[in-house]
Amino acid sequence: MNLSDDQLERYARHIVLKEIGGEGQQRLLAATVAIVGAGGIGSPVIQYLAAAGVGCLRVIDDDSVSLSNLQRQTLYTTRDVGAGKVAMAANAVQRMNPDVRLHGLPKRLDAANAASLLQGADVVIDGSDSFATRLAVADAANTLRIPLVSAAVGQFEGQLAVYRGWEADRPCYRCFVGGDPDRPDASCADQGVLGALTGVLGSLAAIEAVRAITGFGEDSVGRLLLIDALAFRFRTIAVPKDPGCSACAG
Repeated sequence: MNLSDDQLERYARHIVLKEIGGEGQQRLLAATVAIVGAGGIGSPVIQYLAAAGVGCLRVIDDDSVSLSNLQRQTLYTTRDVGAGKVAMAANAVQRMNPDVRLHGLPKRLDAANAASLLQGADVVIDGSDSFATRLAVADAANTLRIPLVSAAVGQFEGQLAVYRGWEADRPCYRCFVGGDPDRPDASCADQGVLGALTGVLGSLAAIEAVRAITGFGEDSVGRLLLIDALAFRFRTIAVPKDPGCSACAG
């Protein structure tokens, strides 16, 4: 793949980074990222990956835009209320970057369809708000051997990690959370969430997707980033592989 003159100018700030360069930008243009959830986390993920020139964004979300979304879901505007999120996201990406195609899937991801929806992606980003959905995404990504970037927020706290559980010394998502499918979900509607914090987590998730595609910097698998916006504290803890994990042990 040769970069056109317009692409050389558009992505110049990536290309001058020796850790990415022209070769890394070409990888981005050839890549497919599956994004589960086009909400508070998914919005900045879509915006930054589209700006970065990731060739195909496969966005999976069956929801419509509501007025209460607009406090944090920066991809949408008041005039989008009532419309499907993936359709509005596709419109936004089309305006942002002609190099990027958004493949919208207005479906609810579950254990039965997760593998087919994620098949062929280079990276999966999970910003969903359901624990059952997260387990389905994690299991499918691990089976398909696709790096999983998992981001979550609640009230004033956020967390981010990358999982590659099929590797001998790397954890999967279940190594961290276990496997209780009946764990209750805590929604933003019930508990509230600081809007800008979803932007922070989405931006960090986009960084990890670019890292997975281009290979810049240190590998972050096996580390969990925890953010406390009340105390303005960021810390990282180790997530070891669970030798008894039902999903990736052995």
